[in-house]
Amino acid sequence: MSFKKIVRELRGKRNENYNNRAIGRRGRSHIAPEGSASSSPWTDEYLNQSIWVDLPPELLLDIIHRIESEQTSWPARRDVVACASVCRSWREMTKEVVKVPELSGLLTFPISLKQPGPRDAPIQCFIKRERATGIYCLYLGLSPALSGDKSKLLLSAKKVRRATGAEFVVSLSGNDFSRSSSNYIGKLRSNFLGTKFTVYENQPPPVDSERSSNRKLPPSMRVSPWVSSSTHSYSIASILYELNVLRTRGPRRMQCIMNSIPVSSIQEGGQVHSRTEFTNRGKKQQQQKKRKPLMDFCSGSSEGESVVKEEPLVLKNKSPRWHEQLQCWCLNFKGRVTVASVKNFQLVAAAGEAGKNMNIIPEEEQERVILQFGKIGKDIFTMDYRYPISAFQAFAICLSSFDTKPVCE
Repeated sequence: MSFKKIVRELRGKRNENYNNRAIGRRGRSHIAPEGSASSSPWTDEYLNQSIWVDLPPELLLDIIHRIESEQTSWPARRDVVACASVCRSWREMTKEVVKVPELSGLLTFPISLKQPGPRDAPIQCFIKRERATGIYCLYLGLSPALSGDKSKLLLSAKKVRRATGAEFVVSLSGNDFSRSSSNYIGKLRSNFLGTKFTVYENQPPPVDSERSSNRKLPPSMRVSPWVSSSTHSYSIASILYELNVLRTRGPRRMQCIMNSIPVSSIQEGGQVHSRTEFTNRGKKQQQQKKRKPLMDFCSGSSEGESVVKEEPLVLKNKSPRWHEQLQCWCLNFKGRVTVASVKNFQLVAAAGEAGKNMNIIPEEEQERVILQFGKIGKDIFTMDYRYPISAFQAFAICLSSFDTKPVCE
């Protein structure tokens, strides 16, 4: 039986029970004060819960298990999201059944975009660039030709030019880039030369990170525990491009410092802090919390900084080799990139400053591609990412490649 038929049957049973209770109460004298709302216990609460709550947990679990296992790709996977939208009991059950992308390799809920990718095989996506509007859209799929109209929009970003550099505002919607909106999830900001980019997200860092960064500040500069700072942005990564002052021949050289990901995450048994829900929902929370923080985690800055206790993971671009016959620099993208471009790159784990991470990063992890990005057509690019970075982090790193860098190439 399909999911739609199950919902229709349950709705029919709910309407039948509603009519029976309504008829039974017509015979009773019920007097309410003039202008007051009806106090019948079977009005709003009964309509919202009723038959959905009464469904046996064993049957509900079996239904969601079958839907989750059968609908493995979009747009059919919308049925899994629909299950979580029925009522509270369905939502909690769906969260238990649906696994995080690290284990399932599937993107289901919006929070999946901020959770680490799978360990075994990368999630394949593509990016469309609109030059006229300065909007970049991230879609889930192998390529635009295979996906067609069934492509699933994951994230979008709009480029904003400022006097001090460029800024990319990242949103869940393709046409809503307001920072007060619930669709806003982060941004990417560059310096004047386009050599350094900082990734910010709208969620505060983990509790341990807040405490560790708080302890490093003097007592007079620490954040008060009762002050909310959920409406501010927090730095989670830095992207550095090496200067090429002498204009030597060669591709770009980049380095990504993932402040929110410890280097131990890529060791055997290592884990990354995975978010379970969005804590900032934009305008709604801003109206409820009018007080601004006394001071951010980073003194003298309008943004906080997500700090981890361990050494952060550092990613660097994989060095290409020079092809004599083609007379160009080449990388093995395994057929995912077809057009030569200075924007193409592959990121692998690297040693941190002063080589601190060289001994603790396994040799196979130093060769495993965590993120690759390349051109396949006019204004169309592929993006494949995997554990330990998330879709949002991968998209932000790829956006930095679109900005002009006159001193780096």
